[in-house]
Amino acid sequence: MCGIAGYIDFTRRSDKDTLVRMTNMISHRGPDDCGYEYLQEEKAVIGFGFRRLSIIELSALGHQPMFDDDGMLMVVFNGEIYNYKEIRKELEKAGYVFKSNSDTEVILKAYLQWGKNCVQRFIGMFAIAIWDKRNNKIILFRDRPGVKPLFYYWKDNLFLFASELKSFHQHSLFKKEIDFNALSLFFRHSYIASPHCIFRNTNKLPPGHILELSLSSLSVNVTKYWDVIDSYNQPRLDISFDEAVKETEKILSKSFRYRMISDVPVGIFLSGGYDSSVVAALLQKNSSQKIKTFTIGFHDKKLDEAGFAKKIAAHLGTDHIEYYCTSKEATEILPQLPFFYDEPMGDSSAIQTILLSKIARQYVTVALSADGADEIFAGYPKYNKILKYCILLDKLPVSITKATGSIINLLTPAVTRYGNYTVANFYDKITRILKLRTPVFAFNIFTERMTFQETEHLFRIPLKHLITPLDEDEAFKNHNDFLSRFQAMEYKTVLSDLFLQKMDRATMSVSLEGREPFLDQHIIEWVARLPSEFKLKNNTGKIILKEIAHKYIPETIMNRPKMGFDAPVEKWCKNELKDILLYYLDEQKIRKQGILDEQKVSLMLTHFLNGKKTNFQNIWNLLTFQMWYEKWME
Repeated sequence: MCGIAGYIDFTRRSDKDTLVRMTNMISHRGPDDCGYEYLQEEKAVIGFGFRRLSIIELSALGHQPMFDDDGMLMVVFNGEIYNYKEIRKELEKAGYVFKSNSDTEVILKAYLQWGKNCVQRFIGMFAIAIWDKRNNKIILFRDRPGVKPLFYYWKDNLFLFASELKSFHQHSLFKKEIDFNALSLFFRHSYIASPHCIFRNTNKLPPGHILELSLSSLSVNVTKYWDVIDSYNQPRLDISFDEAVKETEKILSKSFRYRMISDVPVGIFLSGGYDSSVVAALLQKNSSQKIKTFTIGFHDKKLDEAGFAKKIAAHLGTDHIEYYCTSKEATEILPQLPFFYDEPMGDSSAIQTILLSKIARQYVTVALSADGADEIFAGYPKYNKILKYCILLDKLPVSITKATGSIINLLTPAVTRYGNYTVANFYDKITRILKLRTPVFAFNIFTERMTFQETEHLFRIPLKHLITPLDEDEAFKNHNDFLSRFQAMEYKTVLSDLFLQKMDRATMSVSLEGREPFLDQHIIEWVARLPSEFKLKNNTGKIILKEIAHKYIPETIMNRPKMGFDAPVEKWCKNELKDILLYYLDEQKIRKQGILDEQKVSLMLTHFLNGKKTNFQNIWNLLTFQMWYEKWME
């Protein structure tokens, strides 16, 4: 795990000192080594920078930027190619000779052999930048699910790329202008969906995409090499449940073992839920040594999973470490969030994830998480709830749209059972769903924190609707049911742009490599083709994953309501963190910025502090943005 940064400057005004500043700004991603290459080419000056966290090939032979033998290719690479040894054997048969044991050198020679199609052979998490002098172009690659971040900026003949946005601030020609339409996405969803970014002329390279910058024509071309929707569009497998369980466990085991490849110690984040427990169970059963597991607990028993994790660790025989998070730690970590999350990110569990990473880093350099299992195996309770609404609405004739009020009367009793909707808010959602009548749009409406109309009222600046993957309903084939579409959308949006970015910045904040064993492409490409009833049936999700878990952990230990990884942040914001909340959501401060309506923000804050029904996520998003603004814009 590392950090990369660089530029291709056709104005030729960038120097090596700028490259060093851009790269060192993300030194927390790689404290073990650094490298900078400044090249003066005919069309542009090129800078590639690298910060290294040594995981595989600990010697100097893994140093980056790395060149091929004749100096015509240069690469910087963040992540891991887990199957690099298999690819290397194939390349050696083709006549290639290797100097190191690094996966970086495998990337270079794979590109020489197969060109940009080499990415199809990679199993791993990666953000890769290659300077191809023969073809006079720069190529960027991002992994399939989007585990590793990769941003780029293109304006006035200056191209920047980096693992984190903060690198761009170190370049004098970078113009940090807020894209208010992208910001409205943040308030609607708690994240900004790829390819959009908080700044104008700045993008995230979407997961599963390749970017090519031609130094001859000064053109940028972005193409897709993988899409999770393609997996869901495959015909469903005609297979028995028992056969599906057997094959799924086989694929999981292989994918999990890949994530143990390392020249440094590896541990597992263990929450006590099904996802991380399956990871720990399948890996511990094949290990001769006790695997280290780590858990964060809370003194609020309604949110504390530490006891469950401890029982599972004891049953599996792992070397278990637990730590209890208090408001004191939250108060210490909260001011750090805007630096590490340099684009607004609205998941408050970043606090405990950073703390958990700090604890784990004392023992290991690599930690496995379990992100993606809920999306792949239909583990979220909301799937079942939204599914019921969509099935009901789908049965209604189009003409019934005129009788929306009757539908609301039918569905209103369910309002209190889903989120913090008011009846008016719920009415608005149903009205919009009936007008468009597509399941993906319905899923978008049900899960957004604010409607576009609500953000328009919150902002003092006119807004435009931006297209995101949540608008891709037409990409699905007709045989895909509602659940499949919901799962694919979550995989492409919330998982990639919220949860994975939360985990990446949290682990990297303490120079810990976070790995995601459920996000091997072979898992989703297999599970997407399984019948939906193998995943969700009779109000129960993750059916097939639970079947595997119960082979190794008694159901009496595992069978409990889903809790999630939540800290009592809402409670803290009314008490220990209240002064911070009042400072950042101060009416005068917001008025001075001229972006949001300070009176509407003040009313939301007053309702929250006075105990009136409020969606706390909106309060947290406001706080997150205000902290970000103070850090990066003032």
